[in-house]
Amino acid sequence: MFTGIVEELGEITAVEEQSDAARFTVRGPVVTEGAKHGDSIAVNGVCLTVVDLGDGSFTADVMDETLKRSSLGALRPGSRVNLERPMALGGRLGGHLVQGHVDGTGTVLERTPGEHWEIVKISLPGDLARYVVEKGSITVDGISLTVVDAAADFFTVSLIPTTLELTTLGVKQPGDPVNLEVDVIAKYVERMINGAAAAAPGAAGDAR
Repeated sequence: MFTGIVEELGEITAVEEQSDAARFTVRGPVVTEGAKHGDSIAVNGVCLTVVDLGDGSFTADVMDETLKRSSLGALRPGSRVNLERPMALGGRLGGHLVQGHVDGTGTVLERTPGEHWEIVKISLPGDLARYVVEKGSITVDGISLTVVDAAADFFTVSLIPTTLELTTLGVKQPGDPVNLEVDVIAKYVERMINGAAAAAPGAAGDAR
């Protein structure tokens, strides 16, 4: 489990294409400190497993399904990536509960600079819109953010200078893809409500 608080802006140093997967080597001296084989590290919001370590970098295998369902397939050597280690049990939850399981991808649509912040507009897949609400939480490329405006096909977030400086959202331009993970609590609430409705007397398929 992660929190969406990026620890380090890392860099892809190598990409080894395979028939049904890819192997990424990622430079990240902060997140690799004390890391070992089998540990998890979130790369742009995708939870990956460390398979090798060396000199401030780690290697992870990315299956074809992950490449298709996230923006990781567009990464190349030199690409900057947001990195975060899992939250330690008992640690502070600085952002919100983030699983590292990407629900879909969006596209940066607009950037509107302000005096002390910047508004970024991002497209939203239709099947995720019901989970995104004004002032709710969403994870964009592994960054825990608060939704400013939510519509059927887009949402906006407001980025402070620190976020612009220390994450990939500082350099993403209109047309660039981003990974999206909606608040898992919203998905569980929906499942429970739908389950209760299906079990209610008089519901379709009720035998009583």
